[in-house]
Amino acid sequence: MRLPAPRGPVTATLFERLRGPAGHRPLPLPAAGGTLTDDDFQLALFACYELHYQGFDDVDDRWEWAPALLAARGALERRLEETLARAVPTPPYDPAREMRAALGDLTAADDGPSVSAFLARRADLGHFREFVVHRSIYHLKEADPHTWAIPRLSGAPKAALVEIQADEYGGGRPERMHSELFRATMRGLDLDDSYGVYLGRVPGVTLAISNAMSLFGLHRRLRGALVGHLAALEMTSSAPNRRYATGLRRLGGDDTAARFYDEHVQADAVHEQIAAQDLCGAFAAAHPDLAGDVLFGASCALWLERAWAAHILGHWERGLTSLLPRPALNGSLIR
Repeated sequence: MRLPAPRGPVTATLFERLRGPAGHRPLPLPAAGGTLTDDDFQLALFACYELHYQGFDDVDDRWEWAPALLAARGALERRLEETLARAVPTPPYDPAREMRAALGDLTAADDGPSVSAFLARRADLGHFREFVVHRSIYHLKEADPHTWAIPRLSGAPKAALVEIQADEYGGGRPERMHSELFRATMRGLDLDDSYGVYLGRVPGVTLAISNAMSLFGLHRRLRGALVGHLAALEMTSSAPNRRYATGLRRLGGDDTAARFYDEHVQADAVHEQIAAQDLCGAFAAAHPDLAGDVLFGASCALWLERAWAAHILGHWERGLTSLLPRPALNGSLIR
């Protein structure tokens, strides 16, 4: 993966420096908006975080821990954290209730627009391909952001997280890794399955979903939010993935292409119980002062998903593409 085209003054400044040698010279960035729909801001923060994952072919790996970049990233992170704190409603935590019940109430009350229902019943193949392009930004590194929490936990919560992540990584079988199953879905839809190849096509609201995971994962102080975020994903996954599989087969997808979604219908039904009780419940019991963070992280996951769904469906209902109007690598638009 190479750095995509900049989307404004922040990414233009950042990418110009990242293409050069890593150094200690300060890296001041222009003021950033910090909103979910600010493509320039979200792409800049995503690029900073990506250096902790697979990196960029045209960026020196030494930039990952360069103090100048960490200082610039810190300013971007503060904007994202402030945005989430202002926007995301989080119920107060009642220590008299079990964390599992609190998370259950939170996820049950989520009534955002349903992309999965649209894909199951109404979508054409172009819609489904767009959906997969959006999701490729996370699913091609699925589980990695939450894995940051493993060395930051201990005891029962750590064991629970390892149990979930072992399934995400295929139980030691590389062909069963969820990221690899998703690659098969992309190939089945005649999409390029290269890591990050569509980074230049997705809007800021899509990048914000991954940025929140990385924010929580890369800061030990936010480990409560990270485990809550994971629990919300697991607790709201099985039914949508069943609908995704239904929609893909309706559009002619075969079992190999749908296997990613089939796997999540089964696996996440189990992960839901582990995440809510053994991970978050045990974590809140061990760290009651961080229990509120667990609910905040779960609320962020749900809120970001609603914002993303509203963007996607709003464009589709108007007959528009939900992706940025740029050509794919083969010179043609996704749809």
